[in-house]
Amino acid sequence: MKVAPLVGKQRQSVQLATARLNVWDGSVRSSKTISSLMRWLKFVRTAPPGPLLMVGKTERTLKRNIIDPLVEMLGEKRCKYVAGLGELHLLGRLVYVAGAYNEGSEDKIRGLSLVGAYVDEVSTIPESFWVMLLTRLSIPGAQLFGTTNPDGPQHWLKVNYLDRARLWVDINGQLHEGSPDSLNLHRFSFQLADNPSLTPEYVADVSSEFTGLWYRRLILGEWCLAEGVVYESWDPARHVVDQLPAIQQWLCISLDYGTTNPFHALAIGLGADGRLYVGHEWRWDSKKQRGSLTDAEYAERVRAWVTGLGITPSYWIVDPSAKSYRVEMHRGGIASTLADNEVVDGIRDVASLFATGRLKVHASCRELIREIPGYAWDPDASEKGEDKPLKVNDHGVDALRYGIRTTRNIWHGQLAPPSKAA
Repeated sequence: MKVAPLVGKQRQSVQLATARLNVWDGSVRSSKTISSLMRWLKFVRTAPPGPLLMVGKTERTLKRNIIDPLVEMLGEKRCKYVAGLGELHLLGRLVYVAGAYNEGSEDKIRGLSLVGAYVDEVSTIPESFWVMLLTRLSIPGAQLFGTTNPDGPQHWLKVNYLDRARLWVDINGQLHEGSPDSLNLHRFSFQLADNPSLTPEYVADVSSEFTGLWYRRLILGEWCLAEGVVYESWDPARHVVDQLPAIQQWLCISLDYGTTNPFHALAIGLGADGRLYVGHEWRWDSKKQRGSLTDAEYAERVRAWVTGLGITPSYWIVDPSAKSYRVEMHRGGIASTLADNEVVDGIRDVASLFATGRLKVHASCRELIREIPGYAWDPDASEKGEDKPLKVNDHGVDALRYGIRTTRNIWHGQLAPPSKAA
């Protein structure tokens, strides 16, 4: 893998990343990652003796986003990942690798004394882990390098750290110096224009994949509130179809489990036209129908529904909270997959597919169609720096999110390009 020489803000950020904390923030594909990695590699080569650490939301995402590109760039002789041990041998230095998935993750680094750290997608890790990490950077000359996409304007990273930077290069390339209470932190804000290797066609395609909140954050690089409806591009005239095309693969039956709340199941397939389709739904609302059903009754009726459709799904994807129901499915001979319940990531996937016309819903899925327009962000959570949808009439949209997010590795490379999926 060849890396083009750094130019403009890329080179400037590498030269100015001399603080104790150095953070690159901004839009996707804006070259903030490659710029930060070039600086990290320089630090690894010249850092004082002492332990080094690389962190991601999970070790798996860190490998995909950062370690794999490093291996491709440097070759396995200079960059070798040992997954079972959580170690990376980088330019002759041992680098520990860790995921920071939840509040308990800080225990992984208690007791360490570090000389350097690299953090991928800082805004996605818990604040408690970040605070603990800063206390671990205790060896003289220790530095941290990190990247992040924008989040809400009240996010702890922005309020407590980025807004207090000693030096800031903004999205226009202007250099700002911090206030008297500034931190020993240098911040570099990037936009798509900062990556000269992107073609106009690619910029147009990636820009078309997002609308509203996601466009402002991931394309414009703004730290903005999640407010209003979640799926801003939803348009029944565009997204609801009366007929399904030939379905190449029924990816899943996706289930949002409920006893006192509605139970909602969706059949999601990949069409021959390169689009995803929610082709069928099954719903039981104990408040509107004849009372609650047992797990055994749910399992029997859902199985009968799928049999009646005459389809064979690749996966049965189940609400993570439905432990007893998964047991009942197993007793009936159906192996289920636990849904990926990363809420914001799942919403972003669905929003992008709606924005590019690559996700359609059959007109028979009336309850899902009814829920989508009213699915909205929680304003109270937004003011606290969290992105959460309101937990109201969300059973169908939750099932949709589960199915789309959990099967992403299947459909991701098989869809029509955005420009051809209007």
